[in-house]
Amino acid sequence: MKIEEAIQQKAFKDIYNKAVVNLLYTQSYIVSKQSSLFKPFGLSPEQYNVLRILKGQNGNPITVSSIQDRMLNKMSNASRLVEKLKQKGFINREECPRDRRQVDVVITDQGMEVLKQLEEKIHSLNRELIQLNEEEIGQLNNLLDRLRE
Repeated sequence: MKIEEAIQQKAFKDIYNKAVVNLLYTQSYIVSKQSSLFKPFGLSPEQYNVLRILKGQNGNPITVSSIQDRMLNKMSNASRLVEKLKQKGFINREECPRDRRQVDVVITDQGMEVLKQLEEKIHSLNRELIQLNEEEIGQLNNLLDRLRE
């Protein structure tokens, strides 16, 4: 669906404005689809992001501030997300032995299990959302990377 149809707007000020609106609308569309996928697991997209960061640590602890630095949405409150995931049993928090002001975070077996259950669902959703061939996906990734240079 063209962006003009999606937001019921006939024209844009210029192509740059259209591109920004198109990116924002697409991001919102993707987050909405992900939210629907994660909801039965009691997760938000941001909580899923934290679990993926922790999985990538391969069992090594990481501080909340390091999690914040790696998050996709830099506006997320990592401390709040970590607390919610702890309440669900998906992560453990411990006082950092090197710095008592810091908190070390690790994913639990239960957190790993929920990621395992989501793996194929995410794989399918990504293919549903991005219906492009591999060459087009490569072009899209290159263009998006260039936007952030």
